[in-house]
Formats: sequence, C-alpha cells, structure tokens
Amino acid sequence: MRRVVRQSKFRHVFGQAVKNDQCYDDIRVSRVTWDSSFCAVNPNFVAIIIEASGGGAFLVLPLQKSGRIDKSYPTVCGHTGPVLDIDWCPHNDNVIASGSEDCTVMVWQIPENGLTIPLTDAVVVLEGHSKRVGIVTWHPTARNVLLSAGCDNVVIIWNVGTGEALINLEDMHNDMIYSVCWNRNGSLICTASKDKKLRVIDPRKMEVVSEKDKAHEGARPMRAIFLSDGNVFTTGFSRMSERQLALWNPKNLEEPIALHEMDTSNGVLLPFYDPDTNIIFLCGKGDSSIRYFEITDESPYVHYLSTFSSKEPQRGMGYMPKRGLDVNKCEIARFYKLHERKCEPIIMTVPRKSDLFQDDLYPDTAGPDAPVEAEDWFDGKNADPILISLKQGYVPTKGRDLNVVKKNVLGSKPAAHKKAEPASAPKKMTETSQPPSDGKMDDIMKELRSMKETIRCQADRIDKLEELVASLTINDESEE
Repeated sequence: MRRVVRQSKFRHVFGQAVKNDQCYDDIRVSRVTWDSSFCAVNPNFVAIIIEASGGGAFLVLPLQKSGRIDKSYPTVCGHTGPVLDIDWCPHNDNVIASGSEDCTVMVWQIPENGLTIPLTDAVVVLEGHSKRVGIVTWHPTARNVLLSAGCDNVVIIWNVGTGEALINLEDMHNDMIYSVCWNRNGSLICTASKDKKLRVIDPRKMEVVSEKDKAHEGARPMRAIFLSDGNVFTTGFSRMSERQLALWNPKNLEEPIALHEMDTSNGVLLPFYDPDTNIIFLCGKGDSSIRYFEITDESPYVHYLSTFSSKEPQRGMGYMPKRGLDVNKCEIARFYKLHERKCEPIIMTVPRKSDLFQDDLYPDTAGPDAPVEAEDWFDGKNADPILISLKQGYVPTKGRDLNVVKKNVLGSKPAAHKKAEPASAPKKMTETSQPPSDGKMDDIMKELRSMKETIRCQADRIDKLEELVASLTINDESEE
C-alpha cells in the first residue's frame, strides 16, 4: 500500500544558525541547576541569566549589539541570590520580571537604548514567597498582572501596578511546581508538578478545574503549556525514562488525545508554541537539536515536521515573539541558543520564491496592546489578545506604556502573602496614587533618578576621600 504524505506548508521549514559576527560572544551563561530557559527575547532586547559573584544578575542587550560583549558591560544586578527565571512583559518591551533564589520577584524598567550603568533598583520588589522563586510569567492580556511560582509550592498572582499579591494559591500543590502557563485569554492556568500531576486551575475562583495524576509516569520534570484551542500539550518522561510528549483535552483528562515516545535522553524538553501556525518547537536542555511538530485536528494530531541539528549542546533557549520576526525573509521562528560562553540566534524560515507578503504564514498575531486593565481582570473580565497585521512589518511604538509601570514607585509597598482581596482595593490605590499628568510624572521620575544617581556618586566620592584621609594619617604616624 502506497503511503500518502501529509500536505503541510511547514514540512520544509529550514533552520539555520547566523554567522559568528551576529552572535553574542564571551557571555558567562549561568550554571545554576534549574530547568528554566535562562533567556528571554523581545523585538528590542535579548536578556540572558549569567554567572555573578555575590548575588544574581542578568544581561540585557539591544538586539543589534552582537559580537564580543565586554566583561564590564552593565548588568541588572539587584538580586542577592542567583536569578532563576526572567520574562519580558508582553505589553511593554522595556519591562522585564525576574525570580530568584533570594525568594523575591523584581520588576525592572530597561532604558530605551539599553543599560549604560548597572541597574540595581527595581521598579517594584514583590515579596511573598518563603523559598526560591523559579517561575515568573506575565498575563497574556491583562496589563500589569504577573504570576510567580516558588519552591514553597505556592503560586502568587500580583498586581504590579500596586505591588500587591492579590491571589495566593497555596494549598493546591503538594510538591515542587515545574511549570505554569496561562491560556490564550488568561482565564485559566495549567501547572505541572513534581507529584506527577497535571492541573488546570481557575486562579480567580481559586479552584482546580481538572487534574490528571501521572500524566507522565517518569520521575524527571514535566512541562505543560496551553494551546490556542484550549487543549494542553505536555512533555515528560515514561517509567522507563523515555522522553514523551502528549496532547490533552482539559475537559476530559482520563486519556490523552495523543501520546508519543521520543528518545531516551535525560534533558528536560522545553516547549515553545506559535499559536498563529500551531507549531510546537521542542528544545531539550543539553540537546543539540530543535524538533518541531504541527498540531492539527486530524489523527495523529501531533505531526512531526523536522529537526534542526547542530554540534553544540544548548544550555538554554530564548524564543522571539512573532512581531519581532523578519516577514520579508519568510521567517516563522527565531531562537536564541545559549552555549557555555555565547548566545547564537537560529532562524527558521519557510522557503518561498515570491518576495510578496505571505498571508498564509503570517495570520494576524498578538500585538503589544493590553485589552484588559489589572483591576478589571481581578474583577472577572476576560479578553482575547488584540491582534495586529505584520504585512507592513512591526514598528514598535516608543514609550507606549511606561507611565503605568512608573506609578509603582509611588504606589503602596509590596504586601506579603495576601489572600485574594476584593478587586476594589487595587482600584482605590490606583485612584489615590494617580499623578496629575503623564508628562509631569515623567519629569518627577527623571529628577528622582538623577538625584539617586548623584547621591550614589557622592557616596562613592566620600568613601574614597575617607580612605585617602585614613592612609595619609597612617603615613604621618609612621613618619613620627
């Protein structure tokens, strides 16, 4: 019987690493034993968690700053313990969140053209976890809503605009949380845990909607992500330590829609998903390949497409949002592969002869505008992402959303371990801390930063002068 080859426009996706001069070299990528991707990318910056003495730090590089990175290049270095996870805000390309072994979550404002001096002061510090924070992920559609998960088995959802922990899910997980993912409109989350359970949770009702025990029977870490149709995709290990991938319907988790065994490697498979094309890219930590699959509603539902292979194993991986891709080159994905000492972009393209815009490759994609405010989401409102066309390419809108984040400095202090409070509370806070005008707020913040910098410089100068006086005094005494 003749085998019929399934038709797909993504069968010939072609992966290629960029030339050496377009890589980011001489970066000391973090060696911390944690299974996060260690890298986060957006259309302006690439952020990489690095080795740092006396605390935790990560690099933030403008995309165009390729080549050798000087050892003295400024870092984001406010954490007192190693940084474990970072995530760019989907609604503001200058805002990034980080979770650390020091049990805190910090939200940072990156200057428009990148860092010129080390950044030590976060816009807001979120304190509420009692153990290290290994997962941070922004809400896909609500402005200033951030989720964090720690090794204390607690999931906290923060209103970054007020620095408050408004939802605290502390009795749902009996063991370490390996991964957390929002669904497309941010009404549900799915989690994978060390207790081998896959859970679908409604965070605002603070209840588990459905759960599956032993979604993957192996002891190694699982990962779970929501797909755009509401199904859940997981990676994990079988009892015989073979790597597996599975597709689940959250309304019926008894049996998977599809289950595939892959290989016997022991690296955790990190899934990266493109909701526009329904392609999933799997990057194994320690692997030297990226496998990609297409999800359809025809059996076997998860269709293998191809594999990009290279020589060097990957320590981590960053994944560019769709709006940061070059549509003129039919680029459908771009990865930022972390080696031991460098970051190497890998470009995935679909070969096309025409130079025209390829509508079938680029359906409208999620843009940077948030359809819901934090208070409305905590109140129960949902909204799908606001879509944009990539036909003319994506042009970032400068300083789109910065004022909202800057309000945090003048807002309330972070509150630890708050149970879900009435959503009216943050509303009141934002009303009272509302600045007279956005322009005035900008001026105040500039002046405040300038004064802080002046004070820091003067303090350094005083220290040096005191040292000089002390050394001169010692010399005078010795001469006598």
